[in-house]
Amino acid sequence: MGDAIVNPRSSVLRDFSISAVVAGFLSALINFAGPFLIVLEAARAAGLTEMETASWVWALSIGNGVCGIGLSLFTRIPVIVAWSTPGAALLIASLGGFSFAEAVGAFLVASVAAAVVGYTGWFGWLLDRVPGPVLQALLAGILLPFVVTAAGSFASAPLIAGSIVVVFFVGKRFFDRYAVLTALVVGIAMTWVTGSFDAVSPSLALGGPVFTMPAFTPAALVSIALPLFIVSMASQNAPGLTLLRSQGYEPNDRLLVGVISTASAVLAPFGCHGINLGAITAAIALGPDAHQDGARRYIAGLSGGLTYLLAGSFGGVLVAGFRSIPSESVSALAAVALLGSTLTALKGAMGGDSRTGFAALTCLSVTMSGVVLFSVGAAFWGLIAGSAVYLLLDPRPFRARVEKRRGDAVVK
Repeated sequence: MGDAIVNPRSSVLRDFSISAVVAGFLSALINFAGPFLIVLEAARAAGLTEMETASWVWALSIGNGVCGIGLSLFTRIPVIVAWSTPGAALLIASLGGFSFAEAVGAFLVASVAAAVVGYTGWFGWLLDRVPGPVLQALLAGILLPFVVTAAGSFASAPLIAGSIVVVFFVGKRFFDRYAVLTALVVGIAMTWVTGSFDAVSPSLALGGPVFTMPAFTPAALVSIALPLFIVSMASQNAPGLTLLRSQGYEPNDRLLVGVISTASAVLAPFGCHGINLGAITAAIALGPDAHQDGARRYIAGLSGGLTYLLAGSFGGVLVAGFRSIPSESVSALAAVALLGSTLTALKGAMGGDSRTGFAALTCLSVTMSGVVLFSVGAAFWGLIAGSAVYLLLDPRPFRARVEKRRGDAVVK
């Protein structure tokens, strides 16, 4: 890893930049335009009323916003908080046989468990034992599919996707800092010119919370809480911390995971199934496209958090606006915004010797496969497979491996 990024607590106004604001906005935009629909589908599968669904989305948005702004200001690193998309996908299949009160009880237990693991440092301790190239490969395996699948946008919307990509690379050549912003503006303009905005009715009001008294049953704890806890920690928080470290930050895992999970527990009675560190969306705000100076990228965390607060407070019109952007535009924008972070992850994954290279490639392949076993996604199994290969190919005692990795790290 390169030199650690240190921010001397300078003024927010002095650190302000348009590129960081756009990066934070994009991180929230991508979350609303895609994963948001999974949350709505999970709510539909649970048979929730419109008010309960509105409360669910309110809780997620407010939790993301408050934690993102507060932690970014306190740590001066770009903390992007997102709802658990894999968790929402898991709930689509598992909520049907339970009442919403039982589901809320499971949400609460999963969040409390995550907070305990975070505050005690157990999660960070385990993550420190995973080889750096394997963690980088995990990140690359998560990001690459979003870059690769965006190529399909050229088939269905060649004018929109093509203009976004071309303008982005022209921007990288002539005005690097504003390449993503320019691509966003051009993409929206081309979407409007071609009449491609989706007609979405802003009928869902997201303005108020609805309290649901939690109910605790063994079946719900086993079927919902346990897999939700594993999925959130392995598929979101682990990649989220890995991403921060890959960009030169030194995140306090106890603080970040603990505080975010505590907020998730507080909001669980209002429908919050889980908020955690962002992974894919965070990559947009953590890369050099947000700002060349890593110490000033925390502004993206503030921008993303503010966007979530606005969505939670003003509701249907704003969210409907996000959802009206066609999927082709979202895919192309996500791809160009993630290129820098993907390149960094690939370099980190394949930069070691043959032993770490094989382990990293194994992790990358399994993560990209999309395999789901026991309701746990590919990111977790990629991490396990890559670590297992590394242990098999490196016969040195565990302590020697850890000490060597610490010696290889360069800390400023």
